[in-house]
Amino acid sequence: MQKLGLTWIGKGSEPAVEPRILLHDPSKDYGDPSAENMLIHGDNLLALKALEQEFAGQVKCIYIDPPFNTAQALELYDDNLEHSIWLNLMNARFQVLFRLLDVGGLFWIHLDDNEIHYCKVLLDEVFGRKSFVSHITYERSAVAGLGQGGYLVDTTEHILLYKKEILLNKENISFEELGLNIMKRYNRYVSNFGTRKLVREFVSKSNGEPVKVYEHSDFEIETVSLRSPTERADEIKSIYVQNVKTLFRGNRVQKENSFQNDLIAGMEKSKFYSVDYLPSRGKYEGELTTLYYYNCELLSWLGDTTTVEDGLLTKATKMTTLWKHAEIPKADIANEGGVYFPRGKKSEQLLKRIIEMSTEPGDIVLDSFLGSGTTAAVAHKMGRRYIGIELGEQCYTHCFSRLKSVVDGEQSGISRSLSWQGGGGFKFYELAPTLIVLDKHGQPVINDKYNPQMLVAAVAKLNGYSYAPNEDVFWKQGKSQENSFIFVTTEYLTIAALDEIARDLSEYERLLICAPAFDVGLGNRYDNIGVRKISQSVLAKCEYGADNYNLNIVSPPELDEDEWKDCEDA
Repeated sequence: MQKLGLTWIGKGSEPAVEPRILLHDPSKDYGDPSAENMLIHGDNLLALKALEQEFAGQVKCIYIDPPFNTAQALELYDDNLEHSIWLNLMNARFQVLFRLLDVGGLFWIHLDDNEIHYCKVLLDEVFGRKSFVSHITYERSAVAGLGQGGYLVDTTEHILLYKKEILLNKENISFEELGLNIMKRYNRYVSNFGTRKLVREFVSKSNGEPVKVYEHSDFEIETVSLRSPTERADEIKSIYVQNVKTLFRGNRVQKENSFQNDLIAGMEKSKFYSVDYLPSRGKYEGELTTLYYYNCELLSWLGDTTTVEDGLLTKATKMTTLWKHAEIPKADIANEGGVYFPRGKKSEQLLKRIIEMSTEPGDIVLDSFLGSGTTAAVAHKMGRRYIGIELGEQCYTHCFSRLKSVVDGEQSGISRSLSWQGGGGFKFYELAPTLIVLDKHGQPVINDKYNPQMLVAAVAKLNGYSYAPNEDVFWKQGKSQENSFIFVTTEYLTIAALDEIARDLSEYERLLICAPAFDVGLGNRYDNIGVRKISQSVLAKCEYGADNYNLNIVSPPELDEDEWKDCEDA
């Protein structure tokens, strides 16, 4: 059946990307040596391909913020690319990202209106149109900036959301389907509000109305145990249904909210307060409203967004596809993480929302356009595992330095709201060079930068085996299935050597041997042993020597004097 699709110059001729090995650089690891977090330096298409064998189907959340292809040369990026090239290179990345994503995992891509509509059609092809979840409009700024041209001033960006093999009915998502991710956030409830006593009264600066602060005594707050959630599902659901109105999560107030900060400043830890006042704006403007605080945090009630229908909890209001500036404040974004990234840095609050919606602690978050390091920094603070990829010096100057600060307990962004004190760690990786190079006669040969261990790992990977050397059996250097192994040797393979290996190989095991040369007839000597020349086993697998499938023109062409004059006169 003929399908609708997007066509561009070069479609169908995507590069056969070499699955490089990743070289661990322990000198750049930081923090806990047992940490599984990964920071990778190198071209992100090559890096994604390097990850595919080990991490296919394991990533729960992918967020990418690629160059917008706006024809504006940014200070650290130049995303002025011809339209077809952008589509071709993004398509190659989407294919690998799709394979890395877990079933039910969420894929988020952040763009402006230059490529968003083409990208939507392209992603429909890769993920399937039924996997599309939402098109989110993200308010970049609350007011139009000065000096912006155009008929309409652009204050928004866009985020496309896809879910791999989406399983939920978007029109009626029950609370049970939302699962432990929300339960872990709303896992406390007020079983007894006790009695309250007026402890403070003042006049609001915004509307001149009185604000009354009460301290509660004899109150009782319970915590819902989420231990063994599958076995105790009925018990846990019953607790949530019975206490839906008083289940809460604590929220630390953003520092720009002076009214809330004034209230919290007069409160004590571990105490329960309520505040009666008349809001001067917002949904409850002019209505007597009561706010509750516990442990110096403003409480958000599950019952404000959830109702009980036929004994089940159902989301009463859903997050909209318009994410406003006021909801995701960016007042101090320039200083977040302590790195300078003009016009490209994303708010930690934005990434917190995305990661919170997509994952639970311990899940893997991936960002292959790490930029200033925001995604990895937020994932780290939220207890998620992460893989971040960035090209060029920016990986060191921005991502590496920022993540070190996070491990050390830096306090910008969402740190205070999560009571972040530091900890954890990450490992640093470089991409290995290409395996095959041309000699002075133009013939393909193994790159002399590969030592024997690297060669084994690379040849194993290119033949579909995972590098896993067996300490007791020298020829079991990698495996693809339980009883299928690979052995890579740089020495000439003789009949005697092959027979020696065959004696140790059981009839249920299979072995592929890759050697630079070997005696005639070895390839047919045993039914369960294949023998290939190293070069023959890898040459046709992919293209070699390509170190840059770059979406960014790192060194943009310089204009000569006449061209500069033309620009000035235009």
